[in-house]
Amino acid sequence: MKKLIFALLSGLIFISCTDSFESNKYTGKQVEYTLFKASDFDFSGTATVRELIGGNLEMSIDLEGSRGDASVSYPAHLHFGNINTPQATIAFMLKPVNAASLKSVTVLEQMTNGNRLLFNELLGFEGHIKVHLAADGPDYNTILVAGNIGKAANASNFDPSQMVICGKDY
Repeated sequence: MKKLIFALLSGLIFISCTDSFESNKYTGKQVEYTLFKASDFDFSGTATVRELIGGNLEMSIDLEGSRGDASVSYPAHLHFGNINTPQATIAFMLKPVNAASLKSVTVLEQMTNGNRLLFNELLGFEGHIKVHLAADGPDYNTILVAGNIGKAANASNFDPSQMVICGKDY
């Protein structure tokens, strides 16, 4: 009985420490964006951006759909401009989404243009996220999910037929 009580108390202490660590990592500012199905593959999801202490942003991508092999990943990018912008330059190379967990977490430090994106600027930022089926080859042109963020975000106007496929050079 003493071992059971000790185990329960130890678990509570661990959980309390974890919650404390998490609350000390973030400022409390966060925003969530919808990622829409963008191909014949049945995926959708969310991108959550949270402000870290110190001003950097952390972007988490969480997909819903069929899980795959842990050795497979889906490349993800944050682009300047909305999903209809031709040759939209990549603002951030995001960590690939793992096919088994359907998750990705990236700390956004410096954009490709040399600027740092802060939380208040994010709300006025015109950008979009695309998650590809593959890093190269013909499957690179297959977009699993996409969605506008910042001032471009508007759930009612997503039309995958209007989406521009991003090239490797931008």
